Amino acid sequence: MKVMLLGATGLTGGKVLEGLLAKEEVSAVVAPVRRPISLSHEKLEQHEMDFDRLDEHGDLFAVDAIICCLGTTIKKAGSREQFRKVDYSYPLKAAELGRARGAKAFVLMSAIAASSSSTVFYNRVKGELEDDVKALGYPELVIYQPSLLLGNRQEQRTAEALGMKAMPWVNRVLIGPLERFRGIKADTVARAMVNEVCGLAGESPAEPVVRVHEYPDIVALATT
Repeated sequence: MKVMLLGATGLTGGKVLEGLLAKEEVSAVVAPVRRPISLSHEKLEQHEMDFDRLDEHGDLFAVDAIICCLGTTIKKAGSREQFRKVDYSYPLKAAELGRARGAKAFVLMSAIAASSSSTVFYNRVKGELEDDVKALGYPELVIYQPSLLLGNRQEQRTAEALGMKAMPWVNRVLIGPLERFRGIKADTVARAMVNEVCGLAGESPAEPVVRVHEYPDIVALATT
């Protein structure tokens, strides 16, 4: 299968890229990037582009499945408007282009508590994206809703760094209904995504399917 990966230079996306390239089921990985990846592989097709002009690269979206790990923070983006562009506009445009060119599956990195009715801006943007991608009618749409992602980022995020130090102790008390809020390693999420995408090969379901994964599901998929 041919897979497109958006966000290949990020914390989770980088792990997803490694996993896809190692899978026999994956014949090619198409990676639209804003800066080049320092990786060479016979399966990797990276394309530098301006994400504001994704429409000009529509033919690249003729793939079997798309994994979207795009995401930023308001601090890094510089404003709410720029944050919304990266976390909503780019993923939605990619989903539209893929759907128009026959992609059968879309795997979306969202966030725990995402809801279009949330009073929290971050969660509301994530929820609006989920709703609008659902409306596209992908044969298979998989939404990942992890809590805090654990791992070493290239850029420093002070709040997340503090959270990661405390999370091993916090996770112990997050049990039962609260388990969904546990911090999770980025490579665990990546393994789950790769395993799931490779399991999507074959005929599409008769009716569109939407699956939402939180902490317990993600951990289980990562060990499949």
